[in-house]
Amino acid sequence: MGTQVLFTPWVSALLYILIFGRVIGLRIGSFAGVSYIDFVIPGLLMMNIIQAAFGHASSVLYFGRFLGTIAELLTAPLSYLEIILGFLISSLIRVLVIGAGIYLIALLFTAATIGHFWLFVFYVVSVSIIFSLAGLLVGLWANHFEHLAMPQTFIIMPLTFLGGLFNSIHMLPERFQIFMRLNPFFYFVDGLRYSMIGVSESNRSVGVILIFVLIFVLGAWVWRLFEKGYKIKT
Repeated sequence: MGTQVLFTPWVSALLYILIFGRVIGLRIGSFAGVSYIDFVIPGLLMMNIIQAAFGHASSVLYFGRFLGTIAELLTAPLSYLEIILGFLISSLIRVLVIGAGIYLIALLFTAATIGHFWLFVFYVVSVSIIFSLAGLLVGLWANHFEHLAMPQTFIIMPLTFLGGLFNSIHMLPERFQIFMRLNPFFYFVDGLRYSMIGVSESNRSVGVILIFVLIFVLGAWVWRLFEKGYKIKT
């Protein structure tokens, strides 16, 4: 695991915390009953969880196809489910290392509490699985290295920022709040925020159901593509 893979999200998170948490947060003060920096940190953590899981799974599978090393996995005495689980576990390890670093950085500026530990674990692990599976789909689909960055740039980043990363849903005009509630990233960010600081603006039951549906659908899709040998068998 190269230093760039780790230090890039850590430095990025530090800059976000300094700018939004300290500079802007000092002017905003209390927000939804907590300090603004406490409100923002769960969103920053979720953003990096999503990016790390997706980026790791998509790049590892793509380069495995590109370099031909995926053939070694396919000839090994492993089922497709075991191969997919291997990708998911490796992505989760990267997520945990990056997430732990960001959490330690956050402790320099705030208490960074975790009010509901097992719920916190659930959101970290389940969202990592969702975006690792999404990354595997893109890793299978991509024909060029640039294809790996397209979902990050045009889908993941915009939806994360529009999912309540820096703002409360109540800061939006009422007619625009419906669009935020239709954004699945809102439920990921809000769920992790609730597990840490006890602040929630979504229907958490809807969020949990959405998570399980996405894991099932994406998992079945990835397994089916592996079974068919889509772009991994010649």
